[in-house]
Amino acid sequence: MKKSTTIAGAAALSLLAALTACRGGGSTAGGASGVSGTPATGGTVHFLTKTDFSHLDPGLGFDGGVNNFYRLIYRGLTTFASGAGAAGGKVVPDLATDLGTSSDNAKTWTFHLKDGLTFENGSPIDSSAVKFGVERAWDPEMGGSPYPRLLVDAPKDYKGPYQSGDLNTIETPDAKTVVFHLKKPFADFPSALAMPNFFPVPKGTGAAHAFDTKPIASGPYRVASYVHGTSLKLVRNPQWKASTDSVRTAKPDAWEWTFGLDGATIDERMLAGQGADADAIADKIQTATLSRIQTPQLKARTLSGYMGCTTYLAMNTTRKPLNDLRVRQAIEYAINKDTIVAAFGGSQLASKGTAIQPPIMKGRTEYDPYPYNPEKAKQLLAEAGLSGGFSLTLDTRPVAVQTALAVAIQEALKPLNIHIKINNIDSSTFYEVIADTSKEHDLPLTGWCPDWASGLTFLPPLFDGRGITSTANSNLAQINNDAINKRIDQIAAMTNADTADAAYGELDKQIMTQAPIVPLAYEKTALIAGANIAGARLSSASFSGGIDLVTVGLKDPGK
Repeated sequence: MKKSTTIAGAAALSLLAALTACRGGGSTAGGASGVSGTPATGGTVHFLTKTDFSHLDPGLGFDGGVNNFYRLIYRGLTTFASGAGAAGGKVVPDLATDLGTSSDNAKTWTFHLKDGLTFENGSPIDSSAVKFGVERAWDPEMGGSPYPRLLVDAPKDYKGPYQSGDLNTIETPDAKTVVFHLKKPFADFPSALAMPNFFPVPKGTGAAHAFDTKPIASGPYRVASYVHGTSLKLVRNPQWKASTDSVRTAKPDAWEWTFGLDGATIDERMLAGQGADADAIADKIQTATLSRIQTPQLKARTLSGYMGCTTYLAMNTTRKPLNDLRVRQAIEYAINKDTIVAAFGGSQLASKGTAIQPPIMKGRTEYDPYPYNPEKAKQLLAEAGLSGGFSLTLDTRPVAVQTALAVAIQEALKPLNIHIKINNIDSSTFYEVIADTSKEHDLPLTGWCPDWASGLTFLPPLFDGRGITSTANSNLAQINNDAINKRIDQIAAMTNADTADAAYGELDKQIMTQAPIVPLAYEKTALIAGANIAGARLSSASFSGGIDLVTVGLKDPGK
């Protein structure tokens, strides 16, 4: 599932930039459960997983799993709160004393740093470190989130601090004050600052991807050892002060990751919970394991909830016959969402997709524009003169769940004489291929996750026709509808962020009248924690479907 809402071009910036009132609120992993108990201080928490982190360098990594991990070793001016319900995912101050002060109609933002902030190497976390950390986002060797480059004003030829030196649109009038000058007004800037490549790093460090092997910590833990693909160990960062941090509880003395384990092995170890595995957490369990979580003891160790993403089938509106609205609507009505949920493994792992935005989004409205109605689908195809049928190509990945989804769609469309060819694309190049308008076929099967719980990071990237690009394209339906584009601009001009979120909920409905995608499902996650784990709940901050690491600890470190 695609994580990043990478928005292209000047048109996209205008979508991000015009909100002019600060936001409260936050997101929650809907229906999430937690593991009871208060963590004690001490001990080592183990993490069993198949896949290593994408990058330890916050200037490079930008996906749900690594964003969650970063919160243990890095801090930013702001971060997402950890908590149940509405408290979870709310943007709160971290290194900054507050959520900043805006001026110039929210085009200029000023932040002040707390006292007593230090990196693991003893150097101060001051305004120059904040400035340098953000400047790294323009380095050609960096990647990460698009938000520094989209939001902060910079010369077109600026190439980051290693090549171009200082960026004068980020000012540091004193050691504890940093001032950002943005391209355009943007009220939700405190939310954007929680993205990893806004994190401070000591000035002059981190060139040539040095942080991928040896980060410099600002959070409660530092990297003690790291063998790529095998293991990683964190120990306490003695320079971190709990008095400056209201989010991270930092109860364990250490963390240890074991990479390279297959899913079935992880599940067996977590179910058994023997030895150090009683002190372990892990990724989501396999579908086949769900039926084994029946005893009260196992249920008490299980967490479940929404991952915060929408799985959808895009319909390429530039290709015949999908350029006919009646054909797209017929496909909408023909797909039985119950079979989609079954393909995921049942209702514990997904719920039926209706609206475009998933349940965790602020301002989302629950509605079902195209309830299952195969007769209505046949009628629409007859009106389009296509009762005799036609063929379409569906782009997907050779992954078990994706294959099951593709087959479910294929079977649903057979009664309409729509013949689906399933085109498997290697997972390593899948997103690159479907984002290339010359390579995308009729029906890409994919998903989208927001960067934070605003429609701003969901609907414009997928449906603003002015953002369509030949490569790295996120508007897979390639819809370029004047009314939708105009409404996106109108919402961007609203002066109240909560009003804008509500408007995105209504825009969701407006978009679906054009049937550019089929919202298939909202994926859920289920995880098992070790019997000695306490304080575990699903993360509302990273949309990863994983456990929020910052509050996890052990019930009895000496056990």
